[in-house]
Amino acid sequence: MCRIIFDCERMKYVNTGLYYYCLNLGTALQQHTLQEQLSVFIPDQVRSVFGPSLPSLAQHSLQKFFMPSVSKFQIWHSTYQSSHYLPQRNKRIKVLLTIHDLNFLHEDKPDQKKERDLKHVQRNIDRSDAIVCISEFTKNDVLTHCNTSGKPIYMIYNGTNGLPKPSLEASSYRPEVPFLFNIGTIARKKNQHQILPLLQSNPELELVLAGRHEDKDYAHFLKRHACELNVEDRMHLVSEVTEGEKSWYYHNCQAVVMPSLAEGFGLPVTEAMSVGKPVFLSKHTALPEIGKDLAFYFHDLDNMHGDFMAGMNHYRNAGSQLKEAMKNHSATFNWNDSARKYIEVYRSLT
Repeated sequence: MCRIIFDCERMKYVNTGLYYYCLNLGTALQQHTLQEQLSVFIPDQVRSVFGPSLPSLAQHSLQKFFMPSVSKFQIWHSTYQSSHYLPQRNKRIKVLLTIHDLNFLHEDKPDQKKERDLKHVQRNIDRSDAIVCISEFTKNDVLTHCNTSGKPIYMIYNGTNGLPKPSLEASSYRPEVPFLFNIGTIARKKNQHQILPLLQSNPELELVLAGRHEDKDYAHFLKRHACELNVEDRMHLVSEVTEGEKSWYYHNCQAVVMPSLAEGFGLPVTEAMSVGKPVFLSKHTALPEIGKDLAFYFHDLDNMHGDFMAGMNHYRNAGSQLKEAMKNHSATFNWNDSARKYIEVYRSLT
């Protein structure tokens, strides 16, 4: 029986995209690995999410330097392209590397920092035996900027994260007027400040920005810029949200707005569509690939009002037919399908 380690180290950051990627894919893999034995490499504080029956290997930071023995395993699935946790010494264990994005190449960062980040990803590629990318855009980025040495490289889309019953808590922010929603890390690559002029031109709207403050300087900049535009009372940074809160904001918002500059997939796109909400996107990186013609796009991020108004008018006039098409499109991104494709890749390595 093939023994597989599924690396969930990034689940230490709760309520992030990588947390739910590991949770949802890991849960689906449990249901489909009939010929394999799956174990998880996971921080103790989140070990319980997979239940007591799934074997685990406790993750801690010192393993960056001294990895535990993995000699009884045949495959190590590294679920993050910049991971520091790979079995470098034991060459008998095959490594599958999932690459979500090379977003740092599309961000406004010093060339030296980009080069350093790219070298780290390249080292992980060098150690891998096969690669999975989560979009065609990411796959093309990898083939353009990295040396894959002819290793097999696959494209497997993420699934759409299921949304639980919408629920706010006593401490949750509850908008009292129509609002726009953006969820993701608060970081310059997400370009959230470009949404603020929409509040100027639409004084009846609020904006809810949810996500971990990855870039605290950018979070402070958002607050300053909101003050400069005199919309600070209608921009609400709610930080990380629970699944119930996230579901409530999706179900009750007017639209999801993502003028992001760098996305390897864009989970909020399919999450919003799963409840029939309009999604407004930039045309950068993987977003058009995932949203296709069922999303609305900003042609000029410095002047988004016209595209927003035209899109909202189209959405209202299209009625239930467009909403159903969006829901059907979202459903094509399925974690069970993703798991089955990953298992095919595992089996190709044995």
